Amino acid sequence: MTEDIPAPAEAVYVYAVCRAEEPPDLTGPAGLTCESPLRALAVGPALTAVVQTVRAADFTDEAWQARLADEPELERYARAHHEVVCAVAARLPTVPLPLATLYHDEQRARAALGQESRRFHAALERTANHSEWGVKVYVTDTPAGQAAEAAPRPPAAGAGAGAGRAYLDRKRSLRDRRDRHRTDALRIADAVDADVSVLATASRRLPPHGGRAPDERRTQVLNATYLVAEERAAELARLARDLRERTGAQVELSGPWVPYSFVGEV
Repeated sequence: MTEDIPAPAEAVYVYAVCRAEEPPDLTGPAGLTCESPLRALAVGPALTAVVQTVRAADFTDEAWQARLADEPELERYARAHHEVVCAVAARLPTVPLPLATLYHDEQRARAALGQESRRFHAALERTANHSEWGVKVYVTDTPAGQAAEAAPRPPAAGAGAGAGRAYLDRKRSLRDRRDRHRTDALRIADAVDADVSVLATASRRLPPHGGRAPDERRTQVLNATYLVAEERAAELARLARDLRERTGAQVELSGPWVPYSFVGEV
């Protein structure tokens, strides 16, 4: 007869791994729970994980699925996780870990994270003294200076051949204008991406967001994120202003953020 092994009551939640010769200052955000403090866990040479003891029952598959369906609760967890990551990253080079990274105990956490020490060091080397910036580019749905045009109406029954040809010409002209506008928009996106990429250390171009409000008359043509040295932040802001003037497009700059997109899969 096999003896039942009780499930652990506690688990170790890991927020991030940072480069630190000594235990880092963890004052600030409380994390996911007030029942236990944030603490440092050495996981390799000059590597320290920021962890917290949590109730294991809060992170079972059933509990997590329920949380995913509860948007306010999920947002609370995500915000608490992000606040800890940001507080640590403001003080030390930091690799943020995904939401809900857990281990049964400190020994397993130390062993698992220690096995990834080479990758952590590479990510820390790549992102030290850098921030992540988002750049989104939008263009209006119709060419500048032109009113939106309704699709041409087919000729009425009994109209002559000339009316039919005129209808087809208008339809073709409208299609050609839309094609030119789409081509121009993609060219603007490529130009913005190329200019910002020259300034950045690394970049990631993401699929543009397709959804928008019914009354919104603009289309997103670039959705990208860039790893930029902190000393070049002001240069990036000037470049964004210059690109708005040169392209006539809406160039939205957001950041600086912890470089989540450039730490690699850990």
